[in-house]
Amino acid sequence: MDDTPRPLLEHLEELRRRLFWVVGAWAAAALACGAFVEDVFLLLTRPAVQVLEPKGYTLVALAPAELFFTYLKTALLVGFALSLPVTLYQAWAFVAPGLYAHEKRFAAPFVISTTLLFAAGCAFGYFVAFPTMFEYFLSLESEAIRTMWSVATVFAFVSQLYLAFGVAFQLPVAIFFLVVAGVISPETFAKSRRYAIVAMFVVGAILTPPDAVSQIMLSIPLVALYELGLLAGRLALRRRARAATTQTSSLETRST
Repeated sequence: MDDTPRPLLEHLEELRRRLFWVVGAWAAAALACGAFVEDVFLLLTRPAVQVLEPKGYTLVALAPAELFFTYLKTALLVGFALSLPVTLYQAWAFVAPGLYAHEKRFAAPFVISTTLLFAAGCAFGYFVAFPTMFEYFLSLESEAIRTMWSVATVFAFVSQLYLAFGVAFQLPVAIFFLVVAGVISPETFAKSRRYAIVAMFVVGAILTPPDAVSQIMLSIPLVALYELGLLAGRLALRRRARAATTQTSSLETRST
């Protein structure tokens, strides 16, 4: 680890440079998405539209500029998702000087696993959770109340859920690095499992809209991801222990 003190202005300059790359990548991805933003919007909201179509319903725009601002938000959301690897790499590069040499090698696995898990969370929501949610919401319709979902409200709902599922699926990465860094042992995670499950349902309630269906659809996968992160951490520690044993045996052999 490089313990050489660095001036505050040097840190701020590096932070400014990293943020420039993050914002630049986000803006470039958003602009690229803007070329076909309508198709992207229809893709992102397809789970809702597929539920509405059988009843002859469609999304509606209730204000003159509603569609414009919704398309703008669509480009920003997709731009954020596409530029996520750049954002993660810049974040890692900023803290890398304070890490040990054996910790720096996790840069690529961190960026790749975090990006893939974010995409997996969004995909889980799109293919599994969203159709169930929208079917449930539409089932609440009655003779006195007709369903009319606006473009802005539906997009706000799904964008919040995309981000919630994407962030929640980072749980294995968090557990893995806590275990590998020695902050929390696998045994502690295992003993705290029952409390963790309760916490996952609380997190599901916080990250999702205030309905039981979306909360449950997010909380249940978190339990599986908790076990996945714990397993990955244990395997990494076993691999480290085997490597240490092999190195010790090699040194003993050379000394004799």
